[in-house]
Amino acid sequence: MKRIATFSALLLALTLGSCAAGPQQLYRSVDDWDREFYVNNPRIDGLLYFVPVIPIVKYVAALGDFFIVNPYHFWLEDVWDDQGTNFKHADVESTDGYVNSLWSDDAKFLEKAGE
Repeated sequence: MKRIATFSALLLALTLGSCAAGPQQLYRSVDDWDREFYVNNPRIDGLLYFVPVIPIVKYVAALGDFFIVNPYHFWLEDVWDDQGTNFKHADVESTDGYVNSLWSDDAKFLEKAGE
């Protein structure tokens, strides 16, 4: 009985650990939609945060990633070849410049790079 409990706890820990790691496809797709919306109309995007449409959709997408997308990619693809699945963000045309990711070498905080 003790072995079954230990095995179950280990299996649960491994499963939940795999749920957090992954390409986050649903959440990042919503993030791309939010980014495109902000670039094209920041007022409506701000309203969708105030109402809270975007936060709720991001929460639901994160749940979908946790229970479906991440475990699928982790256990059925990535863990066996030790190569992670990437997420390709949608290209959004800048209308007022852009800021770089702070992970890039030439990024400066709060400075527009697209001008």
